Amino acid sequence: MTNETVERGLIQLVAADRIEIPISSMSGKLKRQKPAIAKEVAGGFNMRYSGDRVYARVVEENLMVARTLKDGVDEFERRHPKYGEMLREVIAEERAKKETHLYFGMNPGCIITANDYRQVMTDLGFTPAMAEELYPALMDVSRKLSRQRGEERSILIG
Repeated sequence: MTNETVERGLIQLVAADRIEIPISSMSGKLKRQKPAIAKEVAGGFNMRYSGDRVYARVVEENLMVARTLKDGVDEFERRHPKYGEMLREVIAEERAKKETHLYFGMNPGCIITANDYRQVMTDLGFTPAMAEELYPALMDVSRKLSRQRGEERSILIG
């Protein structure tokens, strides 16, 4: 790989990371809001709702689901106290884990251009017009969030 190819790839990585942060933040907020909104709305009607523009129904299901790992260990320990204690000891043992991280960031005084950001957005499937329209708002949120964290970032690569 040439230096130019590496530089271009790292610019794309920084731009993608900076775009991901505000989108991820908004996504997290939406994921936390949706269950609360749904529960509140479901309490406002009885089993079915049909309005002018939307519809909804409440369906109760009885499902058989597997135990969580914690519940399984607890049950195993209840049934086999001696072996359960051994299992907990094995689980508690430290184990070596190898991870490889790529640390990346921008050199002081250098910037990612608007074209770099828009290219990442079009690679995601946005039209050039959509990327142009969304770019200012995403960068505004990204800048606000970046003040709350350090500039160097890392990503797990192995």
